[in-house]
Amino acid sequence: MAAEPVTLEWDEDVATITINRPEQMNALNEVALDSLETHLRSAADDDARCLVITGAGEKAFVAGADIERMQSFGTKAAQQYTEQGHRIANMIESFPAPVIAAINGYAFGGGCELALACDLRVASERAVFGQTEIDLGIIPGWGGTQRLPALVGDEVARRMIYFGERIDATDAYERGLVGEVVAHDDLTDHVSELTAELAAKPATAMRAAKEAINTAHNAPQSTGLEFEARTWSGLFGTPDQREGMSAFLEDRDPDFE
Repeated sequence: MAAEPVTLEWDEDVATITINRPEQMNALNEVALDSLETHLRSAADDDARCLVITGAGEKAFVAGADIERMQSFGTKAAQQYTEQGHRIANMIESFPAPVIAAINGYAFGGGCELALACDLRVASERAVFGQTEIDLGIIPGWGGTQRLPALVGDEVARRMIYFGERIDATDAYERGLVGEVVAHDDLTDHVSELTAELAAKPATAMRAAKEAINTAHNAPQSTGLEFEARTWSGLFGTPDQREGMSAFLEDRDPDFE
């Protein structure tokens, strides 16, 4: 029986989605994309308090989309493919809890774009990044032209996209593409420490924080500020707000729902 192209595993309230095509460098074909979309919905529906996305094997996070399949696309098929990629990236970006990309190897093309949609990016020292589509005669099609400049700045993003440049984990950190770089063998344990800490935070406030930050990215500052103020005040009276402030005043650790 063939292995599942994408798996979903749980450790208490933390969900981990693994792209499981190591022989193909975890490249995303249509079956894998369908499975990824299904697992993202499932993790959200089952109230994951933190989500990790990673790749199977020792070489790749996600080395891109299925180029052999894309080669035969006409405009209609290409439009359907990019719409699914956008839908998945948007699901990651709007997931109701923090999403961490545990980048264990190559993250090219669509793989880099999936990482860009995550809240936090932790890279193994072996990770390599690139929006390499220009050398295929195309451009990033799953949000890279929008999310990459927002993360690393316009000039850096243009150079990466125009030249199809591949950069190692150290350069990715220096350019602001990832938040931290860890030893390859420490990646899983380090991400587990992060997820345990995030999952212990108040879920309602965490979701509100993520929505407020996303609103600031996707709207004028005035809209983001208005959303922040409305959401902030709306958290008062919630069990987590009462517990958090009571614990602070009583000098004890909070016990969030």
